Amino acid sequence: MKKKDTILVVDDENGVRQSFNMVLKDDYHVLLAGTGQEAMDIFKKNSVDLILLDILLPDINGLELLEKLVETDPNTEIIMVTAVNEIQTAVQAIKLGAYEYIIKPFVVDDVLTVIRRALEKQSLVKEVTYLRNELERYHPFEKMVGKNKKMRKIFDLISTIAQSDGTVLIQGESGTGKELVARAIHNRSHRKNQPFVVVNCAAIPATLMESKIFGHNKGAFTGASSTRIGKLELADTGTVFFDDIDLLDVNMQAKLLRIIQEKEFERLGSSKVVEIDVRFVAASNKEIKNLILNGKFREDLYYRLNVFPIWLPPLRERRDDISLLLEHYLELNSTEAGKPPKTFAEKAIKTLIEYDWPGNVRELKNLVERLFTITKGPIIHLENSAAYNIGKKKIKDMPLKEAVGIFEKKYISDILDSVDGNRTKAAKKLGIHRNTLLTKTNDFGL
Repeated sequence: MKKKDTILVVDDENGVRQSFNMVLKDDYHVLLAGTGQEAMDIFKKNSVDLILLDILLPDINGLELLEKLVETDPNTEIIMVTAVNEIQTAVQAIKLGAYEYIIKPFVVDDVLTVIRRALEKQSLVKEVTYLRNELERYHPFEKMVGKNKKMRKIFDLISTIAQSDGTVLIQGESGTGKELVARAIHNRSHRKNQPFVVVNCAAIPATLMESKIFGHNKGAFTGASSTRIGKLELADTGTVFFDDIDLLDVNMQAKLLRIIQEKEFERLGSSKVVEIDVRFVAASNKEIKNLILNGKFREDLYYRLNVFPIWLPPLRERRDDISLLLEHYLELNSTEAGKPPKTFAEKAIKTLIEYDWPGNVRELKNLVERLFTITKGPIIHLENSAAYNIGKKKIKDMPLKEAVGIFEKKYISDILDSVDGNRTKAAKKLGIHRNTLLTKTNDFGL
């Protein structure tokens, strides 16, 4: 349910203030002020969406107060209210940033209509800001593809946890589709018609992180020439996705922990508390438990995020999905380019299934796009293409212990799959004690 918008009524006549309160209190959260100073005090401490502002106040001219309010936060809509019908004053108020100018005595229904229009305009401004932000980092949201047992379990888990508002931590190697999972959770939740806002921790410099997340007021720091809404405000009533959260510095981790717990924050350069209603989803391509041991990630934040953990398997552990993904991305490229469909030769498919895909699904997607573009005929043969020397397997230069560990992890994973995850049966097949297997699966994140 959408939270009520907050309206601040500023008028020196108590009767007018109470009349507005009676009319508005059922649909809005109403705050009342009898002087300009009282109005500024309330405005600085509360998140206000709209102000009904009288021009004649005992301590300050309403137009002067309008200027101060707009300078403090230009995102708040202001409707001037006066008993004096002067065109010059009305024009000046609009020029200074007022949304509308209404004359006393007024018809209640007319005032309510103006209020609704002003709040709709404010909502549209936020939506436009959000959409511009999305266009800067837009990636098509293809449907998730997979028939592998591990992927089917993840699909079931997504459907289950989407109904909750609990935090989600998605872990897996780079290119496994963590943002797709986050979007799938959002799109199946009751927040699906609200914003899905991404905070790319890898792309935002540490010095700008607070401003990007919280927003800032004009003059908050050198170069802050205007007030900006942050990612959290854009995500209000929706979902915020912190990608590569392992790259967030420890100080920001502490602030994020508080926001998740309290659902409130302050813009830079402001003491006003902004309340938000968002779902938090985070992702990491590093094992966060190892980062905790090295003092690079807060343990309390990890447990706060890890209410619903999701581990995404690398593509080499779901080889039965490779042919499906190849077909899917071929169809996608054909549709987007408006060209006839193409297929991979049988030998090419066999080679691609055997390949280990260090870049996972992202690498596969990029390869298909490249080969679709440069192949002139309807059949794609790897040996005829210099685009990707994928048929030749390379032995990585690594210590023996690391190589053995990679083999051991894959072998244990395959055995667990063959017995549907039954640890006791898997331990018997492996010829080790069940406790030894539990230790190894924990170490490998299986």
